[in-house]
Amino acid sequence: MRLLETVHLKKYFGDTHAVDDVNLTIEEGEFISLVGPNGAGKTSFCNIVSAYYSADSGKIIFQGQDVSNASVTQRVKAGIARSFQLVNLFDDLTAFDNVALAIFSREGKTRNIAALARRDGKVTREADAVLDQFGLAGKRNELARGLAQGERKLLDVALAYALRPKLLFLDEPTSGVSTRDKGQIMDTIASVVRGEGITAVVIEHDMDVVFKYSDRSRSQ
Repeated sequence: MRLLETVHLKKYFGDTHAVDDVNLTIEEGEFISLVGPNGAGKTSFCNIVSAYYSADSGKIIFQGQDVSNASVTQRVKAGIARSFQLVNLFDDLTAFDNVALAIFSREGKTRNIAALARRDGKVTREADAVLDQFGLAGKRNELARGLAQGERKLLDVALAYALRPKLLFLDEPTSGVSTRDKGQIMDTIASVVRGEGITAVVIEHDMDVVFKYSDRSRSQ
């Protein structure tokens, strides 16, 4: 079943055609890669679909609904989430509190989150389960700033996953990680994503990663 369709999507930055008339269809359950050189517009496309940028023209159809004018919050509620190339963590919070924060934001609760999370058994159990899925249970009480780069990348993806998306954009999930650790990180991400039936779009430069994990790839 079709999950996402972009129709003649365009985004310009001055004379630069960052996203130039992109027509892309993504089916439910796919794990696909966007490939291309730096500056090809891969992250810009991700930013448009997730509402961090607005398109200059074109449409975004998600689950049969036109979400072209929907906000970031509205798209998250609809089921679109993303991780970041430069990890977007609360460095002075623990790994547990970072995940709990994502869970509470999903539910529209934003006050005294860290303290509330520790008193909310349901959130505690869910946050611990997410950390366990991403191999971070042993880092539960460590500050995000103290985690190794690979662990930080996994935690960033875990935060997006905690929003319970139907479509998850992963922006270079192995960037800045040693070659030795890339496989383990992608194995973990792919296991969670496929196990939960989440549709994933990976922005990736490493073609070994693309060929091993993707159902198909799209040049951008």
